[in-house]
Amino acid sequence: MTAQAPHPPIDTSKPHSARVYDALLGGKDNYPVDQQVAELLPVEAKVGARQQRSFMNRATAWLASEGVTQFLDIGTGIPTEPNLHQTAQEIRPSARVVYCDNDPIVLRHAEALLVSRPEGVTDYVHADVREPAIILDAARETLDFDRPIALSLLGLLHFLPDAEKPIDIIRTFTDAMAPGSYVVLSHGASDVNEEIGQQSEDEYKKGGIQLALRSREEFSRFFEGLEIVAPGLVKAPEWFNGTPAPTQEFSGIYVAVARVP
Repeated sequence: MTAQAPHPPIDTSKPHSARVYDALLGGKDNYPVDQQVAELLPVEAKVGARQQRSFMNRATAWLASEGVTQFLDIGTGIPTEPNLHQTAQEIRPSARVVYCDNDPIVLRHAEALLVSRPEGVTDYVHADVREPAIILDAARETLDFDRPIALSLLGLLHFLPDAEKPIDIIRTFTDAMAPGSYVVLSHGASDVNEEIGQQSEDEYKKGGIQLALRSREEFSRFFEGLEIVAPGLVKAPEWFNGTPAPTQEFSGIYVAVARVP
């Protein structure tokens, strides 16, 4: 595993978005403060968490089937099987995967994330998405940036307000990636059900977590200069390749996969 600083302490007095997400998925690696936020969120938040995980697996499987063998997953969260590397290496056993998160509890689970197939490699970087240069430097120890890479940020961008320049962060990553690479993003919607969105923002705010939901048009700006692949920028259950769209269940999560030209 990439060399890291000593494990930072886990602050159990404040909720963390990765642990709230784990609670929404029914995981056990969270604390009462995280559970309190999750319980106060609308039921659609739990549905959205499940939809994002399902989308991640479908998109990863599609990318691997397209020949992608390198993956950089930022904001990976607490391990929930199947993890990204398991999906990718099921199709491409030699796939190389780098995970990244800034939650100390995810760092403590890194060994579980690193159980790669013998033919492949997995690594973990403890870093913050707001410092893309640090992530890129560490990821280069495992990934070859002269070849295509699939970059994924799922359930993360809506925790980055405009003041933190999330579009610029994405550009820093894509500028470092070879042509033929892919970007996989998801984002909470502000324009699907405004009442539910506002409730979610309010409950996260009470826990000290800023939620910055965006409209479909605002989300589309993350893909400027990239080539969005079929089926386009859609809601999470609608993203598929060669498979009929799932049921028309409610979704407040936008997703898309785009190619770096």
